[in-house]
Amino acid sequence: MAEPWRDRARRAVEWNWRLRSAGDPRPHYVICGKDALAYYVARAMLESELPTGGARVTVVVPERYRSNGPDVAALRGVRVVRSDRLDVATFEAAGLAGASGLALLHQDDVGNLHAALCAQAVDQRVRQVLRMFNGTLADGVRKLLKASVEVLSDAEMAAPAFVAAALGEVDPSSFQHRDKTLRVARRADVRPQDVVCALAHLTEAQGVELLPAEQAGADLVLAEATGQPPATEVAARRLVRARRRRRPVAVLLGAVRGFATRKIGVAVMLVLAVIAVLGALISRTEGASPLEALYLTLVTTLSGADPDTTKPAGAQIMQVVLNLAGLALIPLITAVVVDGIVNARLALHTGQLQPARVGHVVLIGLGNVGTRVMAQLREYDVEVVAIDKDPEPRGAALARQLEVPLIVGDAALPETLVAASVADCQALVVASTDDVANLEAALAARDLRGDLRVVLRFFDGDFAERVEETFALGVSRSVSYLAAPAFIGALTERAVITTIPVDRHALPVAEVPVAAGAELDGRPLGMVNRDGQVRLIARTPAGGGRTIWWKDLDPRQVIFAGDRLTVVARRRGLDWLTRHCAPPAGSGPVLPRPGGEPQSTPRSVPGSAEWHVAASPAGAAGPVPVPPAASATNGGTPAEVEVIRQPEGPGESG
Repeated sequence: MAEPWRDRARRAVEWNWRLRSAGDPRPHYVICGKDALAYYVARAMLESELPTGGARVTVVVPERYRSNGPDVAALRGVRVVRSDRLDVATFEAAGLAGASGLALLHQDDVGNLHAALCAQAVDQRVRQVLRMFNGTLADGVRKLLKASVEVLSDAEMAAPAFVAAALGEVDPSSFQHRDKTLRVARRADVRPQDVVCALAHLTEAQGVELLPAEQAGADLVLAEATGQPPATEVAARRLVRARRRRRPVAVLLGAVRGFATRKIGVAVMLVLAVIAVLGALISRTEGASPLEALYLTLVTTLSGADPDTTKPAGAQIMQVVLNLAGLALIPLITAVVVDGIVNARLALHTGQLQPARVGHVVLIGLGNVGTRVMAQLREYDVEVVAIDKDPEPRGAALARQLEVPLIVGDAALPETLVAASVADCQALVVASTDDVANLEAALAARDLRGDLRVVLRFFDGDFAERVEETFALGVSRSVSYLAAPAFIGALTERAVITTIPVDRHALPVAEVPVAAGAELDGRPLGMVNRDGQVRLIARTPAGGGRTIWWKDLDPRQVIFAGDRLTVVARRRGLDWLTRHCAPPAGSGPVLPRPGGEPQSTPRSVPGSAEWHVAASPAGAAGPVPVPPAASATNGGTPAEVEVIRQPEGPGESG
């Protein structure tokens, strides 16, 4: 028999009071999402080496969902709250009040905005990080919310990597920091004096070596921009200059082939063949010249001829057959015209009627990422042909505005790929949201052309790496993995300037302040650089002095409190640097709250737990977390917790 709700509520209050009295200095983060981006952010927060010893993570996922990649709810060490609505009761159940940050990572702009407003009602001071695609809506959110908010677009951050891979170049990442503009380039494309630091060394045997110790031998570098266009832009210009159309005859034949159905075409060809043979026979029997024979044949076929009984029997038979062929030819011509008009209208509506192209880029999927990729390619004036199953995908309006043809159909079917001229394209970018469909389309395209450059989008980074190694399909990218460092930096209030994609990895560029009494306070600059983890590129002295860049940095210089260190690092390296630049333990509040107020100690939930949001019986006082009986009596780790939602009062409606 179910336990009375009043007893469960009383036990929940006692359990929460016991947890609150114990206290937990670790910062608490709430992450709402169900896809790979939420997984990578939550995993990074669990593995982060913060000054307080790590972070507590609560993830909010729907009651029933199918993960298209790694499952965030399966992470060991997270507390799971299951709810189909991100409302006030759900955030209260997740312990948002007093939390250090909230990440809203669903792929629904309006839903994330509504959730942000509900979270603001629970705690106006909690830092919020929102995932949004619509830039106009994102600007409005920044003005609307009273809390500290950061709005990011994973599609916008990952699109340059897809564009660069499609053009066979390095990612055109560039950013401005202080008084300089830096960009990613191949070492051979920049002058030695412009190289800031080595980013990666690419080898077939060992793969990608990030931030290598050997600076001179690195293939990919971070360099100062000196007015020379990025390699991606140069490649795009070269492609535009070399773009050409097929021969006019081939285009005409292709148009004729698609004008009418096969059966009507065969019938027309047979009738014309009969007319041609009979015309030749008439020319021979009557001794007429070729022009006279053509005239007699056309007149007899189209208008008939006066009967002449004096002609030989063979000539009379040929005349009768020509008249019959003329009678059949006229309706066939009418059928061809009508059928061609109907087919043309259907083909134009579905995008199947396309001229043959060479040197273009075929883009499969016009979702968030595909739309950004299409826009950037058109900025470079690269010709694009888009394919999508949906007649009106998210990027359809932009495609019409940019005059990008949209072919509606299944990209795994050969006829769809042939309509897009995949066999003669520069590259195929597969950016839909279905990993299986992406793989099917890539394999079908490789059947048409074995050496085709394919850029694949996968949600699971490990799956992307294994597919690239096993099938040799080309370049694979995980949007979530590329964008996760920026979301993590915004959530933890690190000054992440940008994120540099390198192959399937991502290197955040961040500015880390040095606190008084930190481990690096008073130490030489040479201690910051760690091979494979951290590379120092600039130092801004305390008090806002002039930034000292890599050219003038001396590893013997002493680090002072208040200095700001600009670094390129891997995630673990950035965690290490943040921990060594933080104030010593016990020197004050762990994290300052917006407005200068100290952060209250959040409630602790030991171990992993799973919470559900359910309707409460009448008269419930509010949403109350209720642990199972075993957890309340013996102090064990709660395995399943039910949240009782307050019922709607009289006169209220859902």
